[in-house]
Amino acid sequence: HYLGKEMVQNLIIFRFANTFLEPLLNSNYVKSIRITFKEDFGTKGRGGYFDNYGVIRDVMQNHLMQVLTLFAMEPPITVSGDDSSKHIRDAKVNVLKCISSLKADDVVIGQYTANDKGDEGYLDDPTIPSDSITPTFTQAILNINSPRWSGVPFIMKAGKGLEERKSEIRIQFKDSPASNFMFQYNDDNIIPRNELVLRLQPNEAIYMKVNLKQPGLFSNMSQTELDLTYKTRYKDIYSPDAYPRLILDCLKGNQSAFVRTDELEEAWRIFDPLLKELEDKKVKPILYKFGTRGPTEADEVSKNVGYVRNDDYE
Repeated sequence: HYLGKEMVQNLIIFRFANTFLEPLLNSNYVKSIRITFKEDFGTKGRGGYFDNYGVIRDVMQNHLMQVLTLFAMEPPITVSGDDSSKHIRDAKVNVLKCISSLKADDVVIGQYTANDKGDEGYLDDPTIPSDSITPTFTQAILNINSPRWSGVPFIMKAGKGLEERKSEIRIQFKDSPASNFMFQYNDDNIIPRNELVLRLQPNEAIYMKVNLKQPGLFSNMSQTELDLTYKTRYKDIYSPDAYPRLILDCLKGNQSAFVRTDELEEAWRIFDPLLKELEDKKVKPILYKFGTRGPTEADEVSKNVGYVRNDDYE
């Protein structure tokens, strides 16, 4: 159902109908891309089901890979008309064919534990075996071996029991040339990078993080955002949930939001070796407290592949 969400369905028009944007989305300007799925709750009575699959099968191999392909694909021949579904799905499959299969070294896996606020840990669920090593958190680094995206890490992150509920695509651009020489920002004089963020849920929004002069007598720089929040801009327009959209697509014969067999096979080709290695080697997840960002090791890996988090941004 994830392909039926408003912001996911907006990806094609947003990417290919805006002249300024498409020339920027490539390895010349983009430093990294994060696709994030966070839940601020645990298994909520689904422990017996979830423990058989884990967060990789539950969210990443399907929902997040579908988002990745829509965002990263090359322009389809057309997105309207009788053959549009075929053209869109062909473009998505071509992205998957450019991604190598994942290995355990490409991921950080974790499992949430109880915190001091009374939130239970994963193993406290009576429907879950006490020795379970099923990950409730996974961060994977994927590389798309295409002329557009070569060298740009796609950081895919999904987890339960985290600090907030959020699903988003975050495009971080490269450092502005010579900006640390031209401007005085802080003691380290590291100018914040521009980011384009598409928040899929909750409170759908598209915003661009830009650097501007603070109002006042001095030329102090601050980071702010150019913001399109859907509930503000489109408050009087009905926006249905994902399932009614998909049912309507079925009635209209529009298959573009449904996964084709070859797309499913390619997605499993990427994740199957990873799942087999984790299960064969019985790799234990890193423990993290309920309500945190997940294992700190994941943030370190993100930093190592080029993502810079701006902790000063409010």
